[in-house]
Amino acid sequence: MVWVPLFLVALVVTGIACARACRDAVTADLLGRGAAPELTVLEAAYLAGGPLRVADLTLVSLHRARLVLLAHTGWATVVDAAGGRDELERTVLGAIGPDGQSPIPAVRPLVAEAACVRALADGLVARGLALPEPARRATVAGGRGLRAAFLLTLGLGAAAALLVPEGERGPVLAWFALPLLAAGLCLLVARADAPGCWASPAGRRLLAELSPRDPMTALARRGTAVLEPELRAAFRTAFRVHDTRHRP
Repeated sequence: MVWVPLFLVALVVTGIACARACRDAVTADLLGRGAAPELTVLEAAYLAGGPLRVADLTLVSLHRARLVLLAHTGWATVVDAAGGRDELERTVLGAIGPDGQSPIPAVRPLVAEAACVRALADGLVARGLALPEPARRATVAGGRGLRAAFLLTLGLGAAAALLVPEGERGPVLAWFALPLLAAGLCLLVARADAPGCWASPAGRRLLAELSPRDPMTALARRGTAVLEPELRAAFRTAFRVHDTRHRP
């Protein structure tokens, strides 16, 4: 019975990880009850992809309005510095810099950290459509805990199987399959339910109701993958730059 302590460790770790993930899911689900059932395209961009998605959407909007040129080389060039139509667009023009030209990877994080983007996020949090920072971090930590529990159970099960005679390995592995299955199912549900960890369940429901036919709405929901090849090439360089400041 040398495998029993290993099984108990796997059971306790998996139980704690699953309970934590369920608690965070219930807490998030309480957000957004009674929220106004409308989203602007910028709000949709934040809920689907966070501050960097808002920056991408604004850059594309300026490009299509012929106020900024996004080159396939990954550079943004200001065409009309006085043409910003709102605070966010003026922030993008300012982030490109006084020379009127800057690499897109340098512009995106500056816009993502702007006060107007934070105000957009705060408004969504107040309406219960976006996860507050503590809840978002808890959701991310819960997912990591589930992955760790799954891998730990897998390793302990393998070790336990090596500690018993070959004829007893089947029942031992069957016992370890229980916490392994629990951790795996919780991990799958967590990853499917909150892939970006920006929107609350109420926010994700509103995102799902948006029509994908509008190009800007599709960009807000799915990112630059929906753009035409020339614009995709412009952002491809940006995505090669490793920036984790605005990722879950």
